[in-house]
Amino acid sequence: MSDKLRVAVLANLKKNAPHWQDMPDDQWDDLDSESTIIALVDAIKSSGYEAEFFEGDLALVNHLTRFKPDICFNICESHFGDAREAQVPALLEMMRIPYTGSKVLALALALDKPMTKRVLTYHDLPTPDFQSFERADEPIDPKMKFPLFVKPSREGTGMGVSKKSIVHNEEELRDQVNVMLKKYHQTVLVESYIEGREVTVGMVGNLIGPVGRRLPENLDSPRIQAGLRFFPALEVDLQPYEETDTVYSNRLKVQLAADLTYLCPAPLEPDMLDELNWLAAAAFRVTGGLDVSRVDFRLDAHDNNKPYILEINPLPGLSPGISDIVIEAAADGVGHTELVLSILHTAMRRYGIPVLE
Repeated sequence: MSDKLRVAVLANLKKNAPHWQDMPDDQWDDLDSESTIIALVDAIKSSGYEAEFFEGDLALVNHLTRFKPDICFNICESHFGDAREAQVPALLEMMRIPYTGSKVLALALALDKPMTKRVLTYHDLPTPDFQSFERADEPIDPKMKFPLFVKPSREGTGMGVSKKSIVHNEEELRDQVNVMLKKYHQTVLVESYIEGREVTVGMVGNLIGPVGRRLPENLDSPRIQAGLRFFPALEVDLQPYEETDTVYSNRLKVQLAADLTYLCPAPLEPDMLDELNWLAAAAFRVTGGLDVSRVDFRLDAHDNNKPYILEINPLPGLSPGISDIVIEAAADGVGHTELVLSILHTAMRRYGIPVLE
């Protein structure tokens, strides 16, 4: 066995995912390609560490027992369950193996969009009004005003999101909720549709200092952002696709990702960028984020571009040249290898593991 620090790269490959009859065609769009895993392993090896990839499945316990990693670089999405992204981290905690990224509770919370929005609302952070639907015929909350936006509660990569997600009356709402219930077999999130620009902010690091779970009541208090590196905000130019995709849909994120025009840095005024970074840090704080995250916003075109938090993604994609946070890092002069090592080293410092400089 080598004396080098050992890093186990944990992920779920699309090619290894289970399949069944009548499975949604976008079921595994969240999972990773072999090229992404090769890039991660190569990035880690470039810094002098030993690295090996393992599929995040039931054989993982035996593989990790054999490999004896000092730390795991975890991007597992897993396959089943309402807290599936938390499954491998829970296993690692049972085995007392350090890992990159957020812990079990934060991952379970962030995957469930309605629960995340309840936490954001509790902390008075701006997020669109919302209602969860377990049945298509549930009474509509009086606060919900059309147009509304309909999507699955526990999916990523824009799964279930299309132009049809925007509904303008009760008939369209109930039809789309019914479609989502039948396709994804989970609670459906309905939220006020914020017409305007969609912007995402990625960050690496951990907050330093007194990090309370609640925001300070005194808005003049210093905004605690120390310890986080914010990458330039990214905006996708949706104008060429207005006829087919009014929103950043699954089709755009998966089928047309390489053809999109990414505005990064997004054309934002300094005050707006500062507000987005502050809100991203706040969302990171109150959800218990660690090491890396990406926060998605909508800017309300009818309210002076007021930013609304849509969701926080503590497991942002790391596909070279395609994933949002990779593009954001590149706009800040940080290549894919440096980004991966930054995430790894941030976690290592958190655990007190010596970093090779």
